[in-house]
Amino acid sequence: MDINQAILDSLAKNNVEFVTTVPCKQLAGVIEKVENDKRFMHVPSNKEDEGMGLCAGAFMGGKRPCIIMQNTAVGVTVNTLASLTQFYNMPLPMLISYRGELGERVAIQAEMAVHTKALLAQLNIQTYHFHKPEDVTELDAILHHTFMTRKPTAILTDSNFWGGY
Repeated sequence: MDINQAILDSLAKNNVEFVTTVPCKQLAGVIEKVENDKRFMHVPSNKEDEGMGLCAGAFMGGKRPCIIMQNTAVGVTVNTLASLTQFYNMPLPMLISYRGELGERVAIQAEMAVHTKALLAQLNIQTYHFHKPEDVTELDAILHHTFMTRKPTAILTDSNFWGGY
């Protein structure tokens, strides 16, 4: 199973038209695929909170958005999530590479992994954790639920999901 293609197909099935991405080594495959897929308007972002602002604009313009990002910047997105996305009931699927677990080679990644789930829980953001490639089959239902409830949702994807470090 090509999980990158499965992700894009689930996004398209749920009428996602706008995708912003922030660079991450683990996400490189899905970012490359979304960049070359004509079903999506892809606008790369420099920072995660900037990407969430782009998603908010896309949503207000009638498009269903998604952000693909790394967990190490969840901390800088707290204000954007609380005062923009949540306050205005904007659905926002966040496909997040969950760096910092066992096998991580970059020490700073491990530190943020300690805080990621707690920050998302404090914001009352529904969070799912994909450990195995076959977990991607849950994405369709998660996306449907995200747009139905008009809330942000975090899908954490660890290194095992992506095939290891």
